[in-house]
Amino acid sequence: MSGGSGPLPYSMRDVDGGAYNNAKFRHRSRLKMATQALITNSSKYQCGKFTVGKFLSLLMISGLIYLIVHKSSEGLVSGELHDKVEDRHTRKDSPKIRTFWRKPPRLPPRLPPNEMYKNSSLLRQSPPSEWISRQKKVKEAFEHAWSGYRNYAMGYDELMPLSHRGVDGLGGLGATIVDSLDTAIIMGVDNVVSEASKWIEDNLMKRISEKGQVNLFETTIRVLGGLLSAYHLSGGEKAGGESGIPVTSKRANPELLLEVSKDLADRLLLAFTSSPTAIPLSDVVLRDRTAHAAPDGLSSTSEATTLQLEFSYLSRISGDPKYNLEAMKVLDHMKTLPTVEGLVPIYINPSSGQFSGENIRLGSRGDSYYEYLIKVWVQQEKYRHTSLKYLFEMYMEAMRGVKHLLVRKTIPNGLVFVGELPYGRNGGFSPKMDHLVCFLPGTLALGATKGITKKKALENHLLTEEDRENLQLAEDLAKTCVEMYFVTSTGLAPEIAYFHTEGNTEGGPDGGNKSSEYVNDIIIKPLDRHNLLRPETVESLFVLHRITEDPKYREWGWRIFQAFEKYTKVDSGGYTSLDDVTSLPPPRRDKMETFFLGETLKYLYLLFDESNILPLDKRAILFINGMPSRSLSTCWL
Repeated sequence: MSGGSGPLPYSMRDVDGGAYNNAKFRHRSRLKMATQALITNSSKYQCGKFTVGKFLSLLMISGLIYLIVHKSSEGLVSGELHDKVEDRHTRKDSPKIRTFWRKPPRLPPRLPPNEMYKNSSLLRQSPPSEWISRQKKVKEAFEHAWSGYRNYAMGYDELMPLSHRGVDGLGGLGATIVDSLDTAIIMGVDNVVSEASKWIEDNLMKRISEKGQVNLFETTIRVLGGLLSAYHLSGGEKAGGESGIPVTSKRANPELLLEVSKDLADRLLLAFTSSPTAIPLSDVVLRDRTAHAAPDGLSSTSEATTLQLEFSYLSRISGDPKYNLEAMKVLDHMKTLPTVEGLVPIYINPSSGQFSGENIRLGSRGDSYYEYLIKVWVQQEKYRHTSLKYLFEMYMEAMRGVKHLLVRKTIPNGLVFVGELPYGRNGGFSPKMDHLVCFLPGTLALGATKGITKKKALENHLLTEEDRENLQLAEDLAKTCVEMYFVTSTGLAPEIAYFHTEGNTEGGPDGGNKSSEYVNDIIIKPLDRHNLLRPETVESLFVLHRITEDPKYREWGWRIFQAFEKYTKVDSGGYTSLDDVTSLPPPRRDKMETFFLGETLKYLYLLFDESNILPLDKRAILFINGMPSRSLSTCWL
């Protein structure tokens, strides 16, 4: 495996010792020869006239020679270790030359950078101050993003940072405010907690009763999920203390958040109860308390199956089972439908309850179906091994299907990616991968270890061979996801990438970074070059760092954050999406999505955290709300 703190491929101890002894032999041999030469010369030319002064001069010269030779041998150990190790078996031990100087302490050899990353325990010994400083930078970025929103768009769903105005694209419920509240609590940004909480208290209930059509999925993951996340972190059900957040941090009013959550969820429930099947309708009219299907009559599979964490949690804290019952009917129904090795089409018809079409992918409209199988199973601890065991079985079957049907490697450098089957199993394979698919590394890691560290899982023999395989796939896919960033001119990923594969003749432009090792593996088409400030990759880096404890995930995350700072930050406040990540300077799109504050910056902050805020192995469940299907991204067991 590429990460973790496992053993090096060979014993550094043996190699170090052999090289050091050979070097020691060589410098002592050179010292002996130099001393003998001096004595010989002295005897030849001044025999019988050897005075005390000359003896002391000879002794001083010998000492200088010793120091020079010894310095050279140290350089040998660190610089020529691998080239000279074979000499250890070809030379004989020489007599030891005693000197008046104490032998310098033996130091471990300096490892090259790639070996340092393999042995991550060495990096973890570094002082934490650097990561504390980097975490502070992320907090400052959040404050800058909020300042732009507060100054130009307060009360609107989203900020247009270049135009200095707000826009309602998510139903007009102040989505950025609600989506940002839990991030502000986690970071301890008290003024934002106060401002957001006051706006919710003064405005949100009224907005819910007056606003028109909203999308069930988007409103659930951004608004309902945001309210419930803040409720939990503010001490609701007396669970906030398990988060690791200091008790002195500013919190919201949990009773108010619960009241607003129930009012909103009661209206959203109409999407379930108005459907003739277990599959909910896609849209709700809040003020009328009515629901209807999308114009084409279809629902996205991911949208219908990405509601259960929020509604189940609301039942738990409210004591009203109706939310959980309606939401879980969806998954109960899904287990009765035919699949392709656990994989499902991206559309489903709420009128018939059957899948529509054969398009299979883990990108848009398909992604969070697979994510929620494992996360709902984790959440439902009481029934995990009884009535809801089928969720884990469906998840494992789906991951086997992913590995069998969708995983490929690029040429020439062998990046592992997840492609698509646009026309089903019997159609052609497409080497296309959305950035949205980058949720998968974190989900695979969580499914493999159930939230505990890889080291602990191995020590306690908790990983099956399939778990190990899935964890390796998680690390391989995370590598691909970050290379989608690093291959571009800006260091930011496109919305969609294509990959060169054996036998695939489809070509296209590269990402623009000619120095990237993978510039010939990744294709970025003109219509796919935009970046929406998405969180999926940094979410997976956060989870993988917590589980593998490999420092490379932090370093990758820092590079991504620096690129966001360089190319998306708007001086007057806020951050903007980009139209083309392959161009310099990149054209800007004038939109700050809610999930940039609700997720992207949150995961970066947690990735750089040294105090283990929100540990993955506690007996709780935490809402980290945001863009598609990430409303319960961090699960505690």
